[in-house]
Amino acid sequence: MDKLQQYRKIIRQILTEQAHPYTYSNDVEAEIICDTEHDHYQLAYVGWEGQQRIFSLILHFDIKDGKIWIQYNGTETAIAKVMTEKGVPASDIVLGFHSPFKRQFSGYSIT
Repeated sequence: MDKLQQYRKIIRQILTEQAHPYTYSNDVEAEIICDTEHDHYQLAYVGWEGQQRIFSLILHFDIKDGKIWIQYNGTETAIAKVMTEKGVPASDIVLGFHSPFKRQFSGYSIT
């Protein structure tokens, strides 16, 4: 399996593992969104809690230039660490939610 396919598979695994049932309403679903043509991946909660509309982004990943960009992590899990445990080298992970200056101190790729 080539690297891009492997990274897509790992991202889908992580999204599935993090897609916990919404505990406050049965009318809210965890949605895994995978755009493999443009390599954008998200986990969101979508639905209704009583009269309140719920749309909450939980995770957002992109694959750019052969690297996984973690654009948003709304979990308490160290997602980059999970990725390295699944075989992604730290040099192929970019913490996109940090400024370019701050990334140099992360132990992961700068770009």
